Amino acid sequence: MVTIRRLDEYTPKIAKSVRELLVELSRSGKDKGEISKEWFEDIINSPWHDLLIAEENGELIGMAGLSIMMGPGIQKNAYLEDFVVSSKLRGRGVGGMLWDEIIKWAQRKGAKRLEFTCGDGREAAHMFYHKHGAEIYETDFFRLELSK
Repeated sequence: MVTIRRLDEYTPKIAKSVRELLVELSRSGKDKGEISKEWFEDIINSPWHDLLIAEENGELIGMAGLSIMMGPGIQKNAYLEDFVVSSKLRGRGVGGMLWDEIIKWAQRKGAKRLEFTCGDGREAAHMFYHKHGAEIYETDFFRLELSK
């Protein structure tokens, strides 16, 4: 049985599993080292960030990082980062279950929108988002590295 919950405790096993899922999500992740305990603790202790995890039989099989961004006035938007289900388990509805929890999380936080990016060449992901009601915008994404 698949369960979805907010990560509320760091363990080395969780850290290893999150790292493995991130490598599946992005080839660039394979060259990076382990994720620090401090990173997990920052997420766990923040009122504005969460890591939702999907588990089956005690194993991490999917996850979604979420943050609240504050807009002008009282506007809050949720931002989805690193949404991934293990490639071995795709097509079983885990992504849909996680998506439903993402929406509930954003609504509980008072967000007016859920925003996220999805790279080119990810047709299956684009189809998933479209099927679940997300509108695709033409946009240019910018990134500025602040430390090297």
